[in-house]
Amino acid sequence: MTYVIALPCVDLKDKACIDECPVDCIYEGERSLYIHPDECVDCGACEPVCPVEAIYYEDDLPDEWADYYKANVEFFEISVDGRAPLGSPGGAARTGGLPYDHPIVAALAPQGGHE
Repeated sequence: MTYVIALPCVDLKDKACIDECPVDCIYEGERSLYIHPDECVDCGACEPVCPVEAIYYEDDLPDEWADYYKANVEFFEISVDGRAPLGSPGGAARTGGLPYDHPIVAALAPQGGHE
């Protein structure tokens, strides 16, 4: 089991969750943040600090955002510009911001109303 970041994070990326994560498993894509399912230790520290309630325990993810479980898993399996997939690098600080998103997020119209 793992935590999942859903639609409310897209185009917001508040990053308070990154500061709270004790295992550095929250990675930054171009438009959204993603939780690495193999690195997450299910501590729940990220969930209460999210200002837009975008983080859910996998079993509690609302049905309308069910695809975001897939997006959080597959984000780490995407090959970009001929490079190998990210896999499990062992910490987001090592990678910095990544210049791509999962196709579910990349296809979304710009999300407004976060200001």
